[in-house]
Amino acid sequence: MGGLIPDSFIEELLGRIDVVDVIERRVPLKKAGREFQACCPFHDENTPSFTVSPQKQFYHCFGCGAHGSAIGFLMNYEGLEFVDAVEELARLAGLQIPREVTRTARPSAGLYDLLDAAAGYYQEQLKTNPEAIEYLKQRGLSGEIAKTFGIGYAPQGWDRLIKHLGTDEKRLGLLRRAGMLSQGKSGEYDKFRHRIMFPIQDRRGRVIAFGGRALDDDGPKYLNSPETELFHKGRELYGLYLARKSQAKLERILVVEGYMDVVALAQFGFGNCVATLGTATTGDHAELLFRAADEVVYCFDGDKAGVKAAWRALESTLPRLREGRQAKFLFLPEGEDPDSMVREQGTEAFAALLDAAQPLSEFFFDHYTETLDMGTLDARAKLVDLTRPQLEKIPAGVFRDMMFSRLEGLAQHRLEDRAASFRRSPESKPAAGKPAQQRTPMRMALAHLVQNPSLAPQVKDMAAFEGCDLPGFDIYRELVDFCAKSPNMTTAQLLELWHDHPAQSHLQKLATWQIPGEEHRLAQEFRDAVTGLELQWTEARIGRMPKIVDLDPADRETLLSLQQRRQELIDALHGEAS
Repeated sequence: MGGLIPDSFIEELLGRIDVVDVIERRVPLKKAGREFQACCPFHDENTPSFTVSPQKQFYHCFGCGAHGSAIGFLMNYEGLEFVDAVEELARLAGLQIPREVTRTARPSAGLYDLLDAAAGYYQEQLKTNPEAIEYLKQRGLSGEIAKTFGIGYAPQGWDRLIKHLGTDEKRLGLLRRAGMLSQGKSGEYDKFRHRIMFPIQDRRGRVIAFGGRALDDDGPKYLNSPETELFHKGRELYGLYLARKSQAKLERILVVEGYMDVVALAQFGFGNCVATLGTATTGDHAELLFRAADEVVYCFDGDKAGVKAAWRALESTLPRLREGRQAKFLFLPEGEDPDSMVREQGTEAFAALLDAAQPLSEFFFDHYTETLDMGTLDARAKLVDLTRPQLEKIPAGVFRDMMFSRLEGLAQHRLEDRAASFRRSPESKPAAGKPAQQRTPMRMALAHLVQNPSLAPQVKDMAAFEGCDLPGFDIYRELVDFCAKSPNMTTAQLLELWHDHPAQSHLQKLATWQIPGEEHRLAQEFRDAVTGLELQWTEARIGRMPKIVDLDPADRETLLSLQQRRQELIDALHGEAS
C-alpha cells in the first residue's frame, strides 16, 4: 500500500491499543504499584529494571536505557520497520490504515503476489531439473534446508517466467517494477536464466527480490535483483526473517558474505546467520542486526578485500554501539568460507571460532597501530588524530569511555587537554553519585509536558518571554502549543507524532525521568519550572543591559521593572519551597 500514514491515525492507533497488552504478549509482566515490571528483553539481567507505564503508554528500562511506545517496542523486539510495526498494531486493533497519497508514493499492490508466484514457479522448476538438484547435492544441501529457504531454479530460455506469469501489459508492468525483466535489442526477456534462485524476504517474510547463482560461465556468478520500490539492498539482509523466526530472542547474530554460507550454516544448526546483498554493511544493516541480537559477529575472508569490508562494517557499527551491544570480527584463512569451514571442522569447532572472534575494540586499534611506530611521540599523536573522529561517533556510555581510556593507554599520556572535550559529551554518564542530567527549569518544564501533556493549558501567557533566546526555548514554546491542542494525548502518542522532530531523542530521555505521580504535586512542580524559566530569562535580560549610569530614563524604568519582577519570581519560588 502506497502513501504516507497520517499522524492523526498514529495518534488514534496509540489511543486504541494498550502498550501493556502488546508487551505482555511477548514478555511476562508483574504489577508493581501503578506500573508493570519485568526483566528486560533487550539485555541480560536478574533483577527487573524494565517498567511499563499504562498512564504514559510508554516502556523504559533503567538498565540498558531502551524506551518507547508500543510501536517502538515492536520495532526493537521483532526487528520491524516503522510501517510494519504500525500495520501489525492496526491489525490487532481492527483498524484500516488510511494513506496520504503523494506524488512520490507508488502503490505496491500486486507486486508481493507476483514475486511470491515467481518464487513458487522457481521452486517447482527445481524439482524437475537434474543439473540444479545435483549442484545443490554437491554443495551438501539437503532437500529439507532447500525447502526451508525456498531455493528454486530459473530455467534456461529467454521468456519462461514471462510466459508463466502472463504476457499482458499489466503483468509485464508488474514484472518491470519488480526488477524481473531485462531489456535487449530484441525486447524484454527474463532477467534470471539457468540459475539457482534464492528468494529474498523482508522482515515480515514477504518475497521482495531474488539472488541467482549461475550454473555455467555465462554472465556474472551471482546476480541480484535491482533496486525497486520494495527492495533496497542497503536496508535488507538475506536470512534475517528466518533467523528471527528460529528463536524468540537471538543472543548472537552472524554476518557472512554469501547466500550459500547462510543456508549451509543453518543446515549445521547455526540458524542465526544473515548476509548482506552484494553491498557493504550500512548503518541501516547495523541497526537491524542489533535489533535482532545484542552481539553481532562479522565473518569475512582474511585477505585484503575481506579486511576492507570488515572495516566498512566497523565504521557503520560504531554509531550504534549503545549500552549492552557488542560487535566482533572473525577472519577466515585464505581460501576458506563459513560453508567449507563448518563442513571440514564440524559444528563445535566452528562455534569455538565464533566464541574466540576478535572484539571490535581490538580490531579497531590494531588497524591503526600496525602501521604506526608507536615508539615515537609523533606516531602516538597521529594515533590520537586518526582515531578521534571515529571514537566520537560512539554513543555516550561506558564503552565510549573505555575506548578513550584505551587510547590514552596506547598514547602513553593522559591526553587531558586534547581528549577531555570530546570524551565527555553532555549525554555521557557522569561520575558516580551525580545525576545523569542536571534538572534545570527548562528540562523540568519539558519533562513535565512530555509525561503529562494535560499540563500545557496552565501556561497562560508567553508575553513575558518575548524575544527569549534561552537554549531550548523554541522547543518549549512549540511543545506547549502542540500539547495545548491535544491535552489528553499520552506520552507515547506525543513522541510518535514528534518522530521526525530534531528534539525527539532529547524528549524521549526526559520521558524516562522519575517525577511525582500525585496530580497536585505534578502541577506545582510544572508551575515552579515555568517560574524558574521566567526567572532565568529575566536575569539574562538584566545582565545584558548597560550599566545604570549609561541608561536613559526609559531604560532605567525597564531595568527597575525587571529587577522587581525578578524579586517577585524569587519570592514565589521560595514561598512554594517553604
